[in-house]
Amino acid sequence: MRRLHVLLFAACLTIAAFAAVVGSIRGVIHDPQHRPVQNAMVMLKAKSSDWSVTANSDFNGEFNFNAVPLGEYVVTVAAVGFDQARQDVAVLSGSQPVLHLALNVAVAKETISVSGTPESAPTDSSTPTTVVDRLEIARTPGADRSNSMAMITDFVPGAYITHDQLHIRGGHQASWLVDGVPVPNTNIASNLGPQFDPKDIDYLEVSRGSYGAEFGDRTYGVFNVVPRTGFERNRQAELVLSAGNFYQTNDQFSLGSHTERFAYYASLNGTRSNLGIETPVPQVFHDVASGYGGFGSLIFNVDPSNQLRLVTSLRKDSYQIPYDPNFNDLESTMFDSSGLRDVDHESDGIGNLSWVHTFNSKLLLTVSPFYHYNSANYTSALSDYPTATTARHPSTYAGGQVSFNANLPKNNFQAGFYGFGQRDQQNLGVIFNCPTNSDPNFPPPCNGSPFADSEHLSGSISAFFLDDKFKPLSWLTLSAGMRPTHFSGGVAETEISPRFGVALNVPRLNWTFRAFYGHYYQAPPLVSASGALLQFCQTNNCGFVQLHGERDEEEQFGVTIPFRGWIVDADTFRTNASNFFDHNNIGESNLFFPLTIQRALIRGWELTLRSPRLAHRAQIHLAYSNQVARAGGSINGGLTDFSTLDWGPLDHDQRNTLNLGADLTLPRHAYASTNVYYGSGFTNAFPAQPYPGNYLPQHTTLDLTLGKDFGERVSASVNAINLANRRVQLDNSTTFGGFHWNNPREVYVELRYRFHY
Repeated sequence: MRRLHVLLFAACLTIAAFAAVVGSIRGVIHDPQHRPVQNAMVMLKAKSSDWSVTANSDFNGEFNFNAVPLGEYVVTVAAVGFDQARQDVAVLSGSQPVLHLALNVAVAKETISVSGTPESAPTDSSTPTTVVDRLEIARTPGADRSNSMAMITDFVPGAYITHDQLHIRGGHQASWLVDGVPVPNTNIASNLGPQFDPKDIDYLEVSRGSYGAEFGDRTYGVFNVVPRTGFERNRQAELVLSAGNFYQTNDQFSLGSHTERFAYYASLNGTRSNLGIETPVPQVFHDVASGYGGFGSLIFNVDPSNQLRLVTSLRKDSYQIPYDPNFNDLESTMFDSSGLRDVDHESDGIGNLSWVHTFNSKLLLTVSPFYHYNSANYTSALSDYPTATTARHPSTYAGGQVSFNANLPKNNFQAGFYGFGQRDQQNLGVIFNCPTNSDPNFPPPCNGSPFADSEHLSGSISAFFLDDKFKPLSWLTLSAGMRPTHFSGGVAETEISPRFGVALNVPRLNWTFRAFYGHYYQAPPLVSASGALLQFCQTNNCGFVQLHGERDEEEQFGVTIPFRGWIVDADTFRTNASNFFDHNNIGESNLFFPLTIQRALIRGWELTLRSPRLAHRAQIHLAYSNQVARAGGSINGGLTDFSTLDWGPLDHDQRNTLNLGADLTLPRHAYASTNVYYGSGFTNAFPAQPYPGNYLPQHTTLDLTLGKDFGERVSASVNAINLANRRVQLDNSTTFGGFHWNNPREVYVELRYRFHY
């Protein structure tokens, strides 16, 4: 089997919230003499939809909006005798914007003034965050395809795809959340595509490191999805159709609408292509990918103090595993895949319900029960050689999250609980098909006996968090928290993870310096090897050692610099890990199991750049990472041959990664978007000809989209991925068919048709 990552945390009763479903905005309104303005009407409206809410300022000129979904907003203030004032503001996880709006005395002609500097970047958070909105997803080349990760890799430094898996900051372990509610999935890299269809996303918030205690412990990245809700539509439906080379198509039908109290959104999608995942040679063989899915979102405002939010998602995908048909080429010499006809089938279902209760302007409670089903099943043709392997791995999670927020004048306090129960089933089978035992192309274990193994596993994890942000001065924010975690499964472990952060905003310059120090604990997978599987492993000089949790220590420093609408963000980080999670195969059997490496060190520095709309037409973005990911020591957990790894780079170590993109609005309702990707090359597993040295070749690709709106109902675009058709070997580790080349040029046309019903 090309992949069996049976990494599972299991069931539980927990006390912790990964992220708030909603955020908050506070502010104060004053006149030209800096006296507070009482009873001013304040309206908060989303930039991308019709969602809005109003409030009045109190005796001190203060106002507060609680239960605000993540996103970008416009705050408008109107008061008798004053001109209207307006200010932009962004709501992100872990940030509570505080606005200061100055009103000018009205003159004969009413005007609207922009008050202060737009809040385009958080000034009170130590977490580096990237936000991608639905317009960027729709226009970025290839980003809106159902199984694309471009919405992450094109915008987030240190994020890239290698051997068909998303890596970020040197690791696999990332958390997906929807509306701030975690989607539990304890399997490392069990699914190839994103957790959600990008076309169903309103905003994607990516946090990388320096998490507060309210976040979970998947150290390397947190992807918080703000889904479409229907507030951006009024009884409107949209049909998306596409067609291109490799017989590819990616289609979706969606509809949505809203009233003041109720909003709904629903979609169905389907996709297929003859080019699914990365191939082991430049040619494409046995690489069909297909899938279908659906998504639904409901919001009901019961009354001003209570809101219900329901999110559901279903996906089913199938991937043929490509192979190298050339029996005597270099790739087959290193890893022969010419006899494989394997297929990977994946299923995923999500349902979560959130109750958001506002006690008053300062206190907020959210309760979110959820359910998640995930399966990754790998099948081989019975005639596959040297081995035909089959694996079935369904996982079921059920639980809930509760969080409590107190938004006080100088403090923002959070506490809560999060828990789920998990049951896993693992079925493995291997058949050995060898021409002769003496054939040098089929070394042991080709002479093994067929076997099957079945495991039924369960366990629990619980974590408690307390987190507080203290703002002693308007320009200084101190944060502290702790997260005790208890895991019970194959082993029982308890860990306390303290975290500390500081954000310092330099007055007038508005530069924000930040620092963070914290610990993380990642519970181990519930994986076991017994019976025939363990016997097979022992005959191949390996054994099974119970896995223990990964423990990480992170240090990070950064700065955010806004200048005339431009935002520059730079950070440097260092992560020390013990029991670092990775995976490996058993001999030549193609069975992959999680393991832990004694120690890993990941360090780097990152840079992001975003421009405002230049001349109201162009906007550019840049994401750069210089990163080193190294590991070594004993294999101290999982399936191991009891050897020791020399200290050196991991197989996904790439020192320099750069994405440079631009979006240009053209005359006659046309637009163009582009992205240039550069990678310095991943680790070379075989440092000899044709690729001497420790790293594979550097590579650069260009993606381009040209589109046009034909009125309000119809839009069309032409998309080219890897326009110059630059091909290079990305990876020569033995995962999913052996080696991996980047994808050839893809060209497709996309049509969008919108109508009211």
